[in-house]
Amino acid sequence: VQLQESGPGLVKPSQTLSLTCIVSGGSITSNRYYWSWIRQPPGKGLEWMGAIAYSGSTFSSPSVKSRVSISADTSCNQFTLHLSSVTPEDTALYYCARSGSSWHFGSWGQGTQVTVSS
Repeated sequence: VQLQESGPGLVKPSQTLSLTCIVSGGSITSNRYYWSWIRQPPGKGLEWMGAIAYSGSTFSSPSVKSRVSISADTSCNQFTLHLSSVTPEDTALYYCARSGSSWHFGSWGQGTQVTVSS
């Protein structure tokens, strides 16, 4: 399976960031898989933000729960992250990834840089 992130590289503070992960070589509705968004701010470690399951159920980290939503477009085999009210602290390299129920991320996109700045 291949994953490819797409979205704007620059977002202004207070706006909503939307990133899409295009999946090829496998269906996002395939049983047992979970599709996540993970980010890495400059100089920091990886942060799991949230996921959407093959069933359509969604999960999110408490740190961003109030600002994040994840949706899927099964007809296009892609899923999208929406992060509202962004601040410069949301500047990071954003990845999409696939895991099973063990939450071991075996497949990753190459990542896309997002900078929040006015």
